[in-house]
Amino acid sequence: MTLIELIESGAQQLLDANVSFGHGTTNAFDESAWLVLWALGLPLGTQLDGEDSKANTTVALVDTEKVATLFRARIQTRKPAAYLTHEAWLQGVAFYVDERVIVPRSLIAELIVDGSIDYWLKASTHTVLDLCTGNGSLAILAAMTYPDVVVTGSDLSIDALAVARINVDKHALQSRITLLESDGMASPALQARGPFDLILCNPPYVNAQSMAELPAEYRAEPTMALSGNQAGGSDGMDFVRDLLQCVPPHMTADAVLVLEIGNERAYFEAAFPHLEVVWLETSAGEDQVLLVTRDAL
Repeated sequence: MTLIELIESGAQQLLDANVSFGHGTTNAFDESAWLVLWALGLPLGTQLDGEDSKANTTVALVDTEKVATLFRARIQTRKPAAYLTHEAWLQGVAFYVDERVIVPRSLIAELIVDGSIDYWLKASTHTVLDLCTGNGSLAILAAMTYPDVVVTGSDLSIDALAVARINVDKHALQSRITLLESDGMASPALQARGPFDLILCNPPYVNAQSMAELPAEYRAEPTMALSGNQAGGSDGMDFVRDLLQCVPPHMTADAVLVLEIGNERAYFEAAFPHLEVVWLETSAGEDQVLLVTRDAL
């Protein structure tokens, strides 16, 4: 069997099994290519078309068995592919992941890398906070993009922070990124790191109805990183309400908060009808990520 035949066969298996995508890929072919290339130890950038294409390379039987085993695990467990490969990519940067964290996919990442938030930053921007850091990907991308800043990554989950530590060490950013346990802004140690010039936050924000309807791949992720209803609400805004109330004293005068709320814009605007925010354009549209100034808060 050739490489492209193996990928096409895998894609059909994924479609037939009705698996859900969204954890690094959006379709069956891309996910199949990822799994096949990973199982074979080939770079994800392997050419599958054009003059240097490896598509018609013959794959040995022993290697096709490796691929088959991986596809069985993907289909039978319904775990995101990233949990099986222990690797996820965000803005071209590789991160370690496992079941202790959600698979990194924040749209804030592209806004950092493409300079979309630079307009609101100052020459004096120096202290950055990545709240709900998870596996540390946004903290790391911020440190890579802005070489003059120091970053604090915080999370309530000790397990998530252990994964973030793996990634900070992987990218040799120990001198510029500090990881702290904190429930929102509550930790005195976190408060002592401020005030912050820029706060990035991809919080738990999924509303109760959507949580109940999530595909199995999303239910495989930590609930506390997804559900925004853990204080008894149902609109997904529990964490966000607390954050917006308590964060201003921990921001410098010109500071901004970049907040991802996914598909929950209607719930956000119902919860904060008088708050002036700027909706930022992303690859998923203009209603997924917002920016709010300290003055507006």
